[in-house]
Amino acid sequence: MSDCSFCVKCQNSFSSCRTCSCGVLQGSVLGPLLFILYATPLSTLISSLSLNHHLSADNTLLFFYPSDLESSITLHQNALQQISSWMTANLLTLSSSKTEFFLIGLEQQLAKINFCSLDTAHSARSLGFIFDKHISFSDQISALSKSCYSHIHQLRCIPPYLDHKTASTIATSIVHSKPDHCNSLYYNLPITRLNCLQHIQNSIARAMVGPQSFPISTLLSNLYTDLKLSSAYVAA
Repeated sequence: MSDCSFCVKCQNSFSSCRTCSCGVLQGSVLGPLLFILYATPLSTLISSLSLNHHLSADNTLLFFYPSDLESSITLHQNALQQISSWMTANLLTLSSSKTEFFLIGLEQQLAKINFCSLDTAHSARSLGFIFDKHISFSDQISALSKSCYSHIHQLRCIPPYLDHKTASTIATSIVHSKPDHCNSLYYNLPITRLNCLQHIQNSIARAMVGPQSFPISTLLSNLYTDLKLSSAYVAA
């Protein structure tokens, strides 16, 4: 960090430059290792409270199997206070607006719980995947479909200006990667939800491969053969 400086740009105006006395340059080789060293005490703190947890770069997940819901909630409230204190002491901030309490279970199980004193979320996002309280993944598939069809609509304009291989590569990197993310979680879902995922695959193939008169199985086969890809959703 020697001889490094920074300034802030707001529209077309720049602040005066300041010298960097500490920190890690974005994209540096040491960045991930130093982050792990910096965040390890937080993991140690949570473990000392006898809580299960999972840490990622910008997200901390605490989870439990409540035999006694009331005592579990009290334990987690205490944990949040200690985590907040640790973050304050280490120049970090706990984002209360992004801190959610989320219960997962069968509909019959959740119906027995009194939610009067609980502010629970209907769904929660973890590592880019949306989990709902019944693990039906309906929210995830709805959000995924909306995102994919928006891109597919834009990609339909590409083929006249690019060769087939390039257009297919763009479609795969931008659209196909979305349903492929964590696709093992879709295993054994009801056929109605799997059909939604299949329809996304079909739309990609029809948009990028064509012609439209070809059977969808042929279009899918051509798309994945060209790109040397395999898909869990190719129609049998």
